[in-house]
Amino acid sequence: MSQNRERDQKGETIPPSASDSQHVDLVPVGTPIDLDNCAREPIHIPGSIQPRGVLAVVHEPDFAIRHISANVADLLGRSVEAVLGQHLSALIGTEEAARIEKAASTFSDLRQRNPIECVIDVDGELKNFDAILHRDPGRVLLIELEIAYGERPFSFPNTYQAVRGSVEELNRAATLGELYDTAARAVRELTGFDRVMVYRYDAHYNGEVVAEAKRDDLNSFLGLHYPASDIPAQARALYEKNWIRLISDVHYVPAPVVPTVDPDSGTPLDLTYATLRSVSPIHIEYLQNMGVTASMSISLLRHGRLWGLIACHHYDGPYLPPFGARVAAEFLGSTLSLRLVDRFEGDLLQERLAAQALLTKLTAATLDDRESLSAVLLGAPDLLDLVPADGVVVDIQGDHRAQGAVPSPEIVAAVAAWARGAGEEIASCECLADELPDIGLDPQLAAGALALNLPDGQYAIWFRREVLRSVDWGGDPHNKTIAVSEGDELRLSPRKSFDRWREIVRLRSEPWTQSETESAETLRRHLVESLYRRARGALRLAETLQLSLLPESIPELANWKLSAHYEPASGDNVGGDWYDAFKLRDGRLIVLIGDVAGHGVNAAGTMAQLRNALRAQLFAGATPAEALNQLNEFCVHMLPGAFATIIAARVDLDSGQVEAASAGHLMPYLPNPAAPSGNPAVQAPIRLSPPIGIAGVTYTPSTFTVEPGHALVMYSDGLVERRGESIDDGLERLAEILGRSRDVTASWIWSSMAWGNTDDDVTIITLRRSATGE
Repeated sequence: MSQNRERDQKGETIPPSASDSQHVDLVPVGTPIDLDNCAREPIHIPGSIQPRGVLAVVHEPDFAIRHISANVADLLGRSVEAVLGQHLSALIGTEEAARIEKAASTFSDLRQRNPIECVIDVDGELKNFDAILHRDPGRVLLIELEIAYGERPFSFPNTYQAVRGSVEELNRAATLGELYDTAARAVRELTGFDRVMVYRYDAHYNGEVVAEAKRDDLNSFLGLHYPASDIPAQARALYEKNWIRLISDVHYVPAPVVPTVDPDSGTPLDLTYATLRSVSPIHIEYLQNMGVTASMSISLLRHGRLWGLIACHHYDGPYLPPFGARVAAEFLGSTLSLRLVDRFEGDLLQERLAAQALLTKLTAATLDDRESLSAVLLGAPDLLDLVPADGVVVDIQGDHRAQGAVPSPEIVAAVAAWARGAGEEIASCECLADELPDIGLDPQLAAGALALNLPDGQYAIWFRREVLRSVDWGGDPHNKTIAVSEGDELRLSPRKSFDRWREIVRLRSEPWTQSETESAETLRRHLVESLYRRARGALRLAETLQLSLLPESIPELANWKLSAHYEPASGDNVGGDWYDAFKLRDGRLIVLIGDVAGHGVNAAGTMAQLRNALRAQLFAGATPAEALNQLNEFCVHMLPGAFATIIAARVDLDSGQVEAASAGHLMPYLPNPAAPSGNPAVQAPIRLSPPIGIAGVTYTPSTFTVEPGHALVMYSDGLVERRGESIDDGLERLAEILGRSRDVTASWIWSSMAWGNTDDDVTIITLRRSATGE
């Protein structure tokens, strides 16, 4: 039965590696298992085995039996009490025990020696067994004894030929489809299962059947998908360690291991590498619901990580392929894994080479500092050539550009904020609706995004539109549980329907491939280097410009002492501070201090224009207030968007009278070094007006006198601002320092107030009038 429905697919959150399941908080051994807790089931320590064989655990070198499976009487005719604690010979006879001891002591890798063919006396009848050995850390040896039904396949001369022919066929396969089909067909021929499938995982561990070999009368599973929850993470972790698992009869009754807890360590017996390990009752029920009576799985790995499975199903009762056939099938699985890795790495190499050629052209273009980085990235070739998408937005160094189909600026800003919040250099998503459900995304413009997070909130973001696609599931993955009545209780069980169920996937873009993500990461490294190089060049230019505008010298005055100090900001953060001091033709002194908003070349350039314009107006005879009025008109019309704070003072050196005007700057202090120590300095009586850069402002003149022995101290906000405290605290500290010292030179004030690296420039200029008779 085929159902066809439309729904929005919300991707499940799956750990990036199946091996992450070692961190899962497992439920205690013996806890009843259902779908609520099956993802936490400790399946590696089930405490029981499948009864097709006997499990014995011995410790080397004494080979005394420490654990035995309870079915030993059924298969070997020995009681648990007769063999537990005894030498291995009590279980399998002296001759066969000697052979196993010799193999164990001779070979470190027992996997390559399996199986050891044994003949064991069972109630007076000699029977053939395959002994399968596994050594765990701590010199613990697991011995599994399986009855060898029929002839052993490796005694057949055509078995090697069959495996060799299949391997040669895998090597000749030109496409992935041929690889899958060859593997499925070869494993079925070797093992005789009714159905053999190659099952591939996606990035979220949802599986897809990509090849199938089956009985003609069976319906096809080819192309069906299965949700990640069908095989929990801890089960996938075991597949990475033990590459083959057989359930010969889904209706088996588990045989307990006696004792279940190791008497020395007090821990349950770890059966990770045991072929007889009992399996989850939920998985057994899952197989029974599918009508499967026996199954086998072979791991497909890429770089040690689970990539997929070869899954084998049987439907006509129990089925036990001989151990040799299983090993041959496992060998084919390993060969397929190697061929898949070769194919994957080859395809990835071609993509990387093509991307590298584009990256070389893009990065070479970024070396031309005359072009903005945004213009370079959207030139030819552009970012859409490097990472295919429907549109891209770049915001670097204040240059915002877009190419292709992109969402509104508000949506772009929200996606950029989401990407920064991810805390990674690269953020990617194929379903933005999951990450930003409340911003009204148009899936035709922005279903998925790949973002480069660059310094200082800069970014480049690729956008992909929604791609509608249908996915055929083996049963409804969103309703994968049923309730089974057990007395007065209800228990959650696996779904029973595996009919083809079609889902229309919405709100998702094409996924971002590994190659595309790697290209974006490489590009980001080049962009960060280019931004740093350009920032260093701009910083050197700003430093040179700013220092060139500071006075080379300040006037030497009779009866007055003039001093200045400039301290650049730490961390390559050139600001817009400046000071100036010069004498007019009539002998009066001009003293200026200013601070332009911003940092870098722009701030330094604005500062240069304001400083020169103000200097010219004052030299021409304008009062400080008149000069600020004219400067403000100049700034509003010629430098829109610029802001600056300024104190301008004109001093009569004979009388000490000062004409001053303030444009939003911090008030100067009038300390009296000759006064008794301990009284804080007072601020100069200057009327405060708004900063330069605001239309319609009139600057108010103020006058006061610097008395003999007193001083005028002007400074920028970098002197009194400290991270984590109010500027008022800094002003009080400065007033106290100025009130308890007779030295008010600019360098002394800096050394008294300095507290480490500053985030802003510090500028200080002081003018002290000599005391009478000094």
